[in-house]
Amino acid sequence: MLSIIIPTYNAQATLPATFQSLMSALVDGMIKEVIVTDGGSTDKTAQMAEEAGATLIKARKKGRGPQLAEAAKIAKSNWLLFLHADTHLEQGWHLEVEDFIESTGQTSPLPKPAAFTFALKEKGIWPSLLTKLVKIRTATFGMPYGDQGLLIAKTTYEKAGGFKQLPIMEDVDLLRRLTPRPVQLKSRAYTSAVRYQQEGYVKRIARNQLCLAAFYRGVPIEKIEAWYEPAYDQNHDPKK
Repeated sequence: MLSIIIPTYNAQATLPATFQSLMSALVDGMIKEVIVTDGGSTDKTAQMAEEAGATLIKARKKGRGPQLAEAAKIAKSNWLLFLHADTHLEQGWHLEVEDFIESTGQTSPLPKPAAFTFALKEKGIWPSLLTKLVKIRTATFGMPYGDQGLLIAKTTYEKAGGFKQLPIMEDVDLLRRLTPRPVQLKSRAYTSAVRYQQEGYVKRIARNQLCLAAFYRGVPIEKIEAWYEPAYDQNHDPKK
């Protein structure tokens, strides 16, 4: 019923939690395959994927857009779930997804896509505020970001033209072309807070908004990528 697609690059610190959150759906037979598309990791990411039984693709081009697009081409299921390697889903998510697919899949040849509710494990005023703001944005504009996961029928995905060869902002680019807009599911997608912990919430949020505004204004994607990434080390543990 469902193909899980996970783009990775040096994701050994977060990938185990992502895999673990898929176990209940695998046991229930809801997940047909897990495809990990790797951008040339130098850590144990590829080894972890193979040991977990996932289909491992060594992507021809690094970047979330190219990696996601490459995996989508070989996915065997009618429904795709694009999931970041630093995101894990809360227990019981697959029950809501199953109900959603059964209900929306019968209403149109191009079923509505969906995304999960954004969440951070970290507690505090800023994490709580960010969570609320993302929830409002998703509900109001139907514009979830990639770290909320994207559940989409293959017919809907292909009609929209799929992911483009963008190293960043691939999620925003696809969502701008999606009709209908994604529905927000109640199940939460817990995303790593490392970027916010390293830079501080105010600075990281401001950086994200700057990159988004630049994308809409047509700034070259290479320049936006340079603004977005410099302070982020995925293998960094802020507690150490």
